Amino acid sequence: MRMVFTASEMAGVDSYAINKLNIPGVILMENAGRGIADIARRMLRQPQDKLVHIFCGPGNNGGDGYVVARHLLNHGVRVRTFVLAAADKIKGDALINLDILQSIGQQPEFIQEPVYGDEAPDLVVDAMLGTGVKGALKGLYARTAEHINDSGCPVLAVDIPSGVNADTGQVAGPAVCATVTATMAAPKRGLLFSPGREYTGRLEIVDISMPPMVFDKRGSNVWLVDESFVKSILPQRSPDAHKNKVGMVQVVAGSAGFTGAAALASEAALRSGAGLCYLAAPKSLNAIFENKLTEVITQPVEDNDAGYFTMKNLNPLLANIEGKDVIAIGPGIGQALQTAALVQELFKILDKPLVLDADGLNICAGKTELFKSYAGDLVLTPHPGELARLTGLPAGGIVVNRIEAAREYAQKWECVIVLKGGPSITATPDGRIYINSTGNAGMATGGSGDVLTGIVAALLGQGMSVDHAAVAAVYVHGLAGDLAAEEYGQLGMTAGDILKQTPRAFKLLQRGDS
Repeated sequence: MRMVFTASEMAGVDSYAINKLNIPGVILMENAGRGIADIARRMLRQPQDKLVHIFCGPGNNGGDGYVVARHLLNHGVRVRTFVLAAADKIKGDALINLDILQSIGQQPEFIQEPVYGDEAPDLVVDAMLGTGVKGALKGLYARTAEHINDSGCPVLAVDIPSGVNADTGQVAGPAVCATVTATMAAPKRGLLFSPGREYTGRLEIVDISMPPMVFDKRGSNVWLVDESFVKSILPQRSPDAHKNKVGMVQVVAGSAGFTGAAALASEAALRSGAGLCYLAAPKSLNAIFENKLTEVITQPVEDNDAGYFTMKNLNPLLANIEGKDVIAIGPGIGQALQTAALVQELFKILDKPLVLDADGLNICAGKTELFKSYAGDLVLTPHPGELARLTGLPAGGIVVNRIEAAREYAQKWECVIVLKGGPSITATPDGRIYINSTGNAGMATGGSGDVLTGIVAALLGQGMSVDHAAVAAVYVHGLAGDLAAEEYGQLGMTAGDILKQTPRAFKLLQRGDS
């Protein structure tokens, strides 16, 4: 996994390397520019005699651009370098590299308006503004961003597309829409969260030879989850395994009109390695579940044809839960007052690992003290709207500050929170944040979260730690969504398609074929 940084955290990393380890900033800039130039050459495929336009700002981002220009010139690329600042505004390491560029015969063009001339470039490099800039682009920078976007050319952004907030991914005005973004040393938060990630294009990390000890000293507790990490933590099944020893999952779910959610969560648990899955649901709905599900063991509880759980179901449910390894509560369970009272009472009694989702979350609004007092491991899987109902925060504020919101309440409630969205993140009680790297917009479909609930429960039932189970489940869920999108397209895919692809996602991770 890679650490993920805010702009200020990354500035601290740079400062430590320069001031404590005595690595000159001009060396870091040289390494950055060379790495970016290598990416540019790959984008050009046959770089000889290709034309590249580089737009440079006054700071170190522009300095990287001057280094890129020099290295591309050395490889036979024709380069025009445009500077969006007066010459006397360029200082420090950027000025050193501007002087070098001029000394080898390249004359940068100091411009008041963006220009292309008679020949359109084969590639545009955005080296205008770096990660420290916040707020909307204005004046020449705004016009240049629009000019780049209107060019129709491939665009390579240096560190971050100009106009994208490096911490939140928010875009307050015009912003460069990159084909590829080459970011230095480590990902920045804004490159991973919408809408910033849509402006980022393909993200590539440039190795600037930052010593690993720098990250040890000035590291982040936010991580980007990758395939290798998930492979390393997924459970390995013993050759002598049997169904009672690889996870017995108890699902408590379903109400009239919402049987699909319970079915999806239950089958997802089996598709994710659980040896046995039991579904406790209102008796009046049992015929539906018997028809929908073959391998899931149904446990009808008397509801007197109400179609939802009541407090009378407490003792029968406790008997059903006895001996199970993990419990999942919530998919399609409804918000009837009797159901809410039942779930809240279960919180006071149970001590097994518990995954709470959907209406299981909603009926705990106003009762969140139950989370902190729960006796076992607890995973909550809200989307921003559900977390807003639980916390009283505005949903829009949660969307903009997903990391802070998830971390605050994971610590406050002493549980793991999976905050679903683009991308989903997992927050742990000790403050760690894991940003998922799989998934797509096609997963915004009813039932997708129910599938995730089943996957989390299955991995918990197989003995994974609560944080690893949540992180791995989110990754697998997203990968299954990506596989479904490949087959059906994002517009037409359903939660059932994600469920069908879940075994394949596990298979790819086990074989290393993904």
